[in-house]
Amino acid sequence: MTQEKQKSSLAAKLIPVMLAFFAMSFVDSVGTATNYVKESFNLSNTVANLCPSMVFFWFLVCSVPTGMLMNKIGRRKTVLVSLVVTLAALVLPLLYYHFATMMLAFALLGIGNAVMQVSLNPLVSNIVSEEKLASFMTFGQFVKAIGSFIAPILAAWFAAKYNNWALMYAVFAVEALVALILLGREEIKEEISGKITGFKDAFSLLGDGMILLCFIGIMCHVGIDVGTNTAAPQILMERLGWDLSQAIYATSVYFMFRTVGCFLGAFLLAKISAKKVFVASVFFMLAAMCGMFFSRNQWFLYGCIALIGLGNSNIFSIIFSQALLHKPEKKNEASGLMIMGLIGGTVFPLLMGFASDAMGSQTGSVLVMAVAVLYLLALVKKIKAAA
Repeated sequence: MTQEKQKSSLAAKLIPVMLAFFAMSFVDSVGTATNYVKESFNLSNTVANLCPSMVFFWFLVCSVPTGMLMNKIGRRKTVLVSLVVTLAALVLPLLYYHFATMMLAFALLGIGNAVMQVSLNPLVSNIVSEEKLASFMTFGQFVKAIGSFIAPILAAWFAAKYNNWALMYAVFAVEALVALILLGREEIKEEISGKITGFKDAFSLLGDGMILLCFIGIMCHVGIDVGTNTAAPQILMERLGWDLSQAIYATSVYFMFRTVGCFLGAFLLAKISAKKVFVASVFFMLAAMCGMFFSRNQWFLYGCIALIGLGNSNIFSIIFSQALLHKPEKKNEASGLMIMGLIGGTVFPLLMGFASDAMGSQTGSVLVMAVAVLYLLALVKKIKAAA
């Protein structure tokens, strides 16, 4: 096969996979959707908060079983299953907009996204070489970040134009359908073991030191991610005396620089070692945490938040690829465990809340996130140059 044909074949496989990464971003619309659902059905804060909970819960339940499913039917078919479930979640609010159907839609969105996260990342390893894996996974995260940005913009536009924010799901449904059709038509070579594994087989991987370290690393990455989104506005309010309408832009700063970091990382990881990118990323976050301990200057605090976004943008892809390449014969099970590590998004905010209450300030939150960064710093020596 000529070099031109090889590039054409690679592009034909990567396009539907990247469209699936975009569909993965639909889960991030739950925050926007929750605000509209609360307003539509006059919900209390407690009931409204069930919406994101209905999504996140399924990462704990579905991650390991999805690894087993991949052993049975393969990664591509598992991604197709996730797209079908996601498509069903998107269509429901369009057919009947009611609180009950929205809760069901959120549940289906969580199930579909959990299955997609577990199966899509290792599917990339069937398309690109090992040395390019972290780079392409990071590019996938960049594509996902674009979708995360678009969701609130679409919802606001449809709400203003047609008084129906849920019409954004029609746009998402079309994209998911295109991804489903293109990926369904594309043949991707992969080995399907057909082996029926159990929970014991998957969790036994935690007995491997490297897999356990990567699992905790994913928890720390997600903890920093969710923690920054939660704490950054609170820090600005506490130290600058701002109200929420002013401080909320801190979250936008984080996401902006995280997206930029993913874009840059896709190219950097193709040129330099994963270890160098990982070291630089951790030191960005470490410097930011030190600054956030003491600063009361608006622009300095924004700079720290931006540094966390840049630093945390490539951590997931590097750790995930390290876990997959460490146990190549157990990629499906390892992928399930890594995605289960997203439970860090629940654990760390709780610890941050306890620490902040105990210290009487958001410095407690920064301290908890700093511990997560220090763990990642300790993990540096385990990261291999090629990933």
